[in-house]
Amino acid sequence: MKPFAAALSLALIASAVSAQEKSPMITVTSIGSQPSAQGPADYFTGTVRVDSPFQVNAPARVGGATVTFEPGARTAWHTHPLGQTLFVTAGSGLVQEWGGPARRINPGDVVWIPPGVKHWHGAAPTTAMTHIAIAEALDGKAVDWMEKVSDEQYKTPVKP
Repeated sequence: MKPFAAALSLALIASAVSAQEKSPMITVTSIGSQPSAQGPADYFTGTVRVDSPFQVNAPARVGGATVTFEPGARTAWHTHPLGQTLFVTAGSGLVQEWGGPARRINPGDVVWIPPGVKHWHGAAPTTAMTHIAIAEALDGKAVDWMEKVSDEQYKTPVKP
């Protein structure tokens, strides 16, 4: 299965597997044992760092990563076949569903994006934001990437 961003290389996943301590039932991946990866330009605007990506083995289908967006950085519009959960851990960010207002997200907020909802998320214009993103894959696919969020779309008023 591909990780949540579907663009991280298989080499990154292979390095994660080699950095894991395995037992018959439990796997522990040590902090710092996996290299950070830059968010691919096809799917992100601005500077984005992806850390500690994980993908479980079948029959489970959950995957995710910690993602840090520098000020103004954001994802492209995208959907998830089984939805996505974001746990905001630092900074200040924005999330917007297609046709709706942008909404501010802050540390401690938990964001649920239902299956098939076209959306984007990222940092506020002047503040970085970090979240843990978790999504399940359906038939090996956890995300469908679409067009980039334009500067005009990014600058729409934020819902109070």
